[in-house]
Amino acid sequence: MKKLIAPSILAADFGNLERDCKMINESSADWFHIDIMDGVFVPNISFGMPVLASINNHAEKPLDVHLMIVNPDRYIKKFSDLNAEILTIHYEVCDHLHRSIQEIKSNGMKAGVALNPHTPISVLDSIINDIDLVCLMSVNPGFGGQKFIKNTFKKIRALKTLIDTKNSNTLIEIDGGVTDQNAKELIETGADVLVAGSFVFKSNNPLDTITNLKSIIN
Repeated sequence: MKKLIAPSILAADFGNLERDCKMINESSADWFHIDIMDGVFVPNISFGMPVLASINNHAEKPLDVHLMIVNPDRYIKKFSDLNAEILTIHYEVCDHLHRSIQEIKSNGMKAGVALNPHTPISVLDSIINDIDLVCLMSVNPGFGGQKFIKNTFKKIRALKTLIDTKNSNTLIEIDGGVTDQNAKELIETGADVLVAGSFVFKSNNPLDTITNLKSIIN
């Protein structure tokens, strides 16, 4: 399948959010990646429902919503109402992961599960066939602009093996520290979706940066 780029709105200019959303619409990017942080699960607060509603008003591409929050089950229906196409929750905060995944799907969204850098792939062994996407955190969650953790390549290989062994269609998404220097290797190792935040929005020409990333991975 075609490999995907999902610019992370966390790194956008919040004073010019409509402008940056239009830039993604006009670019060769595939998804909007939206990080919702609560300051409890991660040491940062990003934005909540009103900002997501504003993004939804301008976005013309799928919303890939990544919840870095405790008790995500409380908000599943709300994120469906706000037009999330993919809703990703963290393994580390879910006591009843299977139930949460089924609730996401019953609300018409694709279900993603995120793993922190220290969390082994093996925790997904019994549930991989129920998951549409696994988001491997390649930095510690909470802040943009961090350095890529190289052990991520090992985790991609392990996850790809699990997916193939279970004959699953689960996509592999990489979130954190993605640049034009590691994008090709990430895809060759087994990734399907690359989230790029600071590398895109802090560049001199975000539109060209996205185009370049797409040319590298496809």
